[in-house]
Amino acid sequence: MHIMKFSKNSLCPCGSGKKYKDCCFKWHKINSAPDALLLMKSRFSAYAMGNAEYIIKTTHEDSPHFEKDKKAWVESIKDFSNSYFKKLEIIEFINGKKEAFVEFKAYIDEYVMHEKSRFVKEDKWYYIDGMQYEN
Repeated sequence: MHIMKFSKNSLCPCGSGKKYKDCCFKWHKINSAPDALLLMKSRFSAYAMGNAEYIIKTTHEDSPHFEKDKKAWVESIKDFSNSYFKKLEIIEFINGKKEAFVEFKAYIDEYVMHEKSRFVKEDKWYYIDGMQYEN
């Protein structure tokens, strides 16, 4: 288990090369991001930091990942944040006005998660679902 401690002056987990306070922090503060790509990156950072509130508030309630039991969901996110989030690699971003897709590889511990995530825009952008690829 590799637990990383983050502060506002730490490098942002999303891989931007910026300090967290100058990057995903602003999206975490307002529970939103202006487009699906920034939402994807800020969700990666939120998972790395154990920011369950952000994950929950940016997951569409129609998502298969949306949990009605918020307490259990928070615990699972906190447990997942004990992993070592090495890097996020964006492969493709397909932007749309109401639906967008981000294909990425997330390097977590010794695992590489390769997914094409789908996001929908209503009052704000939400993660709805994704298709995982075999590595």
